[in-house]
Amino acid sequence: MTVQYEVDGAVATVTMNRPEYRNAQNSAMTYALDAAFTRAVDDDEVKVIVLAGAGKHFSAGHDIGTPERDVDQSFERRAVMWWDHVGKAGGDNRYAREMEVYLGMCRRWREIPKPTIAMVQGACIAGGLMLAWVCDLIIAADDAFFADPVVRMGIPGVEYFAHPWMLGPRAAKEFLFTGDRFDAARAYELGMVNRVVPRGELHSETRKVAAKIAEMPRFGLALTKRAVNQAEDQMGMRSGMDSVFGLHHFAHAHNAETSKDSLAGMDARSMRDASGS
Repeated sequence: MTVQYEVDGAVATVTMNRPEYRNAQNSAMTYALDAAFTRAVDDDEVKVIVLAGAGKHFSAGHDIGTPERDVDQSFERRAVMWWDHVGKAGGDNRYAREMEVYLGMCRRWREIPKPTIAMVQGACIAGGLMLAWVCDLIIAADDAFFADPVVRMGIPGVEYFAHPWMLGPRAAKEFLFTGDRFDAARAYELGMVNRVVPRGELHSETRKVAAKIAEMPRFGLALTKRAVNQAEDQMGMRSGMDSVFGLHHFAHAHNAETSKDSLAGMDARSMRDASGS
C-alpha cells in the first residue's frame, strides 16, 4: 500500500508508504492520499489529520525515476475539470497532468475542512514541500531539512508555488536561487514550521498538539481554517500561484526546445548529487 491510514481517537494519521524511494510521490500515491483524506473528512469522529512519511524521510518530492513511476497512466480527474493527459502531445500532456496531480490536488487538500498537521523528518524536498505546505501546521524533527532545487532544471520552483507566503520574499529567493537546504532551525526562524523537536519525540509531540486541537469544536475549527485561508488568498497567494504555474510550464517548454527533455536532462540522481541530499 502506497498510503496507510489509521485512526486513534479523534486523530487520523495518513502515512506515505514508499520508504524505499524516500516517499517519492507518483500518481498512485496522489490518489491514495486523496482517498485517505476524504475518508478522514467523512468520519465525524475524526477532528484532526496528521500527514506522515514512513521511514527515514518525509518525502523526496515528485517521482521522476523510480520503477513505479506512472506518468503515462490515466488517472481520476478529481481536482480539476480537464481532459486526460494520456495520448496528448507536448505541453498539452504535461499541463493537464500537473494541473491535476500537483497544483490541483494541493489546492484541494489545502481546503480540507479539518486541521491538518505535517509531521516531518529527514528530507522534505521540492514536491515534498507541497505536501507539507498544504497542511495547517508543520512539526519538524531536528533532523529535517527542506529544499527546492528545481531551479537547477531552469524551472522557477515547484507547481504549488507557495514560497513567498511560506518563507517571505527574500528568504524565498535565497531558497530558490541557491537550491540550498534550510535545516529545521532555519525553517522555524522563518516561520515555516511551528515546532522543532528531537527526532525521538516527533510522534509524541505531534500527537500532543493534535489532541489539544481536537478539544475544539469541529465546525469552529473548519470556519477558522477557512478564515485564515481566505485571508491568505486575499494576500495574493492563489492568483500568484496561477501566474507562476504558467512560468513553470514555459520553463518546461524552453527545456524541451533547448535540451534533451523538459527537465533539462536532469534526473533523480543528478538532482540529488547537485543538492547534496
